[in-house]
Amino acid sequence: DEEFNELCFEFGLELDEITSEKDIISKEKGEEKAKGASDSVLYKIDVPANRYDLLCLEGLVRGLQVFKERINLPRYEKIIPAQGEGQRLIITEETVQVRPHAVAAVLRNINFTKERYDSFIDLQEKLHQNICRRRALVAIGTHDLDTISGPFTFTAKAPSEIKFKPLNQSQEYTASQIMDLYRTDSHLRHYLHLIENKPLYPVIYDSNGVVLSMPPIINGDHTKISVNTRNVFVECTGTDITKAKIVLDIIVTMFSEYCEKRFSVEAAEVVYPNGKTHIYPELAYRKEKVKPELINKKIGISETPSSLAKLLTRMCLKSHVTGNGNNIEIEIPPTRADIIHACDIVEDAAIAYGYNNIQMTIPKTYTIANQLPLNKLTELLRLDLAAAGFTEALTFALCSQEDIADKLGMDISATKAVRIANPKTAEFQVARTTLLPGLLKTIAANRKMPLPLKLFEISDIVVKDPNTDVGARNYRHFCAVYYNKSPGFEIIHGLLDRVMQLLEVPPNEENGYTIKATEGSAFFPGRCAEIFAKGQSIGKLGVLHPDVITKFELTMPCSALEINIEPFV
Repeated sequence: DEEFNELCFEFGLELDEITSEKDIISKEKGEEKAKGASDSVLYKIDVPANRYDLLCLEGLVRGLQVFKERINLPRYEKIIPAQGEGQRLIITEETVQVRPHAVAAVLRNINFTKERYDSFIDLQEKLHQNICRRRALVAIGTHDLDTISGPFTFTAKAPSEIKFKPLNQSQEYTASQIMDLYRTDSHLRHYLHLIENKPLYPVIYDSNGVVLSMPPIINGDHTKISVNTRNVFVECTGTDITKAKIVLDIIVTMFSEYCEKRFSVEAAEVVYPNGKTHIYPELAYRKEKVKPELINKKIGISETPSSLAKLLTRMCLKSHVTGNGNNIEIEIPPTRADIIHACDIVEDAAIAYGYNNIQMTIPKTYTIANQLPLNKLTELLRLDLAAAGFTEALTFALCSQEDIADKLGMDISATKAVRIANPKTAEFQVARTTLLPGLLKTIAANRKMPLPLKLFEISDIVVKDPNTDVGARNYRHFCAVYYNKSPGFEIIHGLLDRVMQLLEVPPNEENGYTIKATEGSAFFPGRCAEIFAKGQSIGKLGVLHPDVITKFELTMPCSALEINIEPFV
């Protein structure tokens, strides 16, 4: 296990944990549910999101074997059948509105076992979640070629006109009934919205009118593949042709290993609505040239061109030195869609060299670090507020809309709060515009503690600001609350004076601070003051309104102070 962990690390992966099905189930659902589950060891490996070629056991093992120099990188070849003998997929113009693109290929004389078959299905699922963006960009269909006869037609029809028996169902349904059928399905209901409101649904037929699939929802039952399937027809339909090509390349390169003629895939012809044809899969190899000194400089090493070429070859990028050592020519295989720029090649060279083997050096530039002035002020204030007998709290930067609006007697539109588009819980809907609710919730959670409760927090609040590049702005606020049998306004007022004394701001109008009576929706009428300093309003202090106190499930009077400390930096 330790050796494998080490190997994963060297290859740029992370062995997340070593577990078993039993462990996973007992962790999530308790030991009762885990009875009878398998004990066999499972490796949970973290793969970078751009390495689609490592998403299945076949690709991962192949990659590690090449990395360990046990095998050479296989050469993937496409076999173009004789004229008129290959499979054809004809795209009609109706598809333009829903899912305009399709690509296809055939895996001939493949030899599945249960493990290989499971891996084949699993890879499709992982690709669907990853590069296919939950099937929005691409949907993969794999079919038993011996149960159907080409040419195939990819078209779009009204839901009522499509009728077939979906995968693993016992009867035929129309497309609209299928949508209703899967509305409660935990797995498939997430994909229904992709075509639900379209006038036409995409569908693929063979020459006899048998439905292969209704992408991106479900395949037909007629063409379903099994462990005994010998010839697999792979089709990928989608809204993004580049991603569809990548997905097709990955599937056929990963599993052509099990074909009778290893690493070969039979090409299929796709006919577009305008009559043009194209042969897929592309399986394109391309050459890139990178200067060895660029690689050495970017990583901070000094290797010879030939050893750099060897490092890259170990990362599945077959390389050799050209032109008396001033260039490395790299062949990028169809499995490596993640190589877009020279820096991707440099990164792979660094992984093969080993991050831990790169010598640490002190940077050539000489600089002295300095604390951000605002943070320095915050640190100094925190110490002295604690010395004044207040306890520091750190609360969540997100809260519910009620916390900053309804509970404080304000309207949400007046708060200029930044809203989260898809909040996971009601507790975290908006970014806080004031620190007060967090401290009141902290008191509510600690009501059993002896009185008085004196809390403070210095943290950022967030408000919308159309003038900034991100549309919002942070302000560093200081907030303190005093909670006791009596409101203790004088204690909070005293704390304000202490803070001003520490900031060396005198209590006068010219160049100091003053407080003026005002009204605030969260405060008791006649018990609220606005604080002015540096010629601007910096916050409020006062006794909280009884409604606010009850809404936060508190029972005693409470006074509070909240100011913006940024003007004092």
